[in-house]
Amino acid sequence: MLHTPAAAPARPRRTAVIAHLRHPIAQPFMGGMEAHCDLLVRTLMAKGHQVTLFASGDSAPALPVAAVSPHAYEAELPWAIWRGTDRLTAWLADAYARCWAAVLAGGFDIVHNNSLFAPIHDWALRDGVPMVTSLHVPPFGPLREAVARNRAPWLRLTVPSSSQVPLWGNDDAIRVAHNGIDLSRWQPIGRGNGRALWFGRITPNKGTLAALRAADAAGIALDLIGPVECADYFAELTPHLNAPHAYLGHLSGDELTARVASSSVVLSTPMWDEPFGLVAAEALASGVPVAALDRGAMAEVIGDCGALAADEAALPAAIRRALRVPRARCRARAERCFSASAMVAGYAAAYDDAIAGCRASSISSTRALLA
Repeated sequence: MLHTPAAAPARPRRTAVIAHLRHPIAQPFMGGMEAHCDLLVRTLMAKGHQVTLFASGDSAPALPVAAVSPHAYEAELPWAIWRGTDRLTAWLADAYARCWAAVLAGGFDIVHNNSLFAPIHDWALRDGVPMVTSLHVPPFGPLREAVARNRAPWLRLTVPSSSQVPLWGNDDAIRVAHNGIDLSRWQPIGRGNGRALWFGRITPNKGTLAALRAADAAGIALDLIGPVECADYFAELTPHLNAPHAYLGHLSGDELTARVASSSVVLSTPMWDEPFGLVAAEALASGVPVAALDRGAMAEVIGDCGALAADEAALPAAIRRALRVPRARCRARAERCFSASAMVAGYAAAYDDAIAGCRASSISSTRALLA
């Protein structure tokens, strides 16, 4: 496995970034994948790369978007209703086919694939296109199979934490590249307000209800921020939203960052093996310690800047321990580990690997003859 980022390329790359199409790449971000894609594109551009973002047309107009659909599919075919259906499958196949045709016509040096659409791996192998795929989720059926069957020197993979490497096969094609955050946006402001904060998508696998119950048991008020992804789940937790707890809505921009920075502790309660945990990194950058369920990459992200709980029953004690962590230590860890520049340096090393692999392979000369 290759874990150490190489130096950034000497010249700018013509880079195609392929987004996940469930939500637009626009604030207020619906989740970590959207926030990550936005930061990736902006950081690559700041470093001189020529970037085209293949995303839905309702993404932020300030981004270099090549629209592969007018709207993200959640606006037309909500995932909670249409997942697994032939109609959503066809929608995705049509959108990504248009995307790939534009990629092939665009003369790009490298493709950075952030989608969960498995056939893209087959297409990149077939067409000899150097591609780096960032695997933002643990393996699931079609994507796991596509990654396993498409092995070539010009196809490279990144995962956001070391905990994900063995899940994808401990392959030499895998690099660990921690997700980065915009450190200029997430800034500490000093002392906390004595309240806990939970922010993210309100859905069962994010464990919002566990955070509410733990805050009750720890005797600390909890603010919730984020979009309601599952209405039934929100109805289940609503009876627990009595004073002093509060739901503040789906905030973005300065309002969100101010709320995070003013909190005394952030709770992270994944009900699955979280591949990274962007919320935790954003909290640390804001100078706020994190109390979290010990799932997936949470220990790798939090380090000594919070406290982990083996289960929900242990979370109230973890909250009390996390409140004792110095806030300056949290910010220092974010600066050291999770800057946008460090993230892009890891990706640049993977880009170099994919491009070199393509040049060294027989398919490179075949493509030149056919051009």
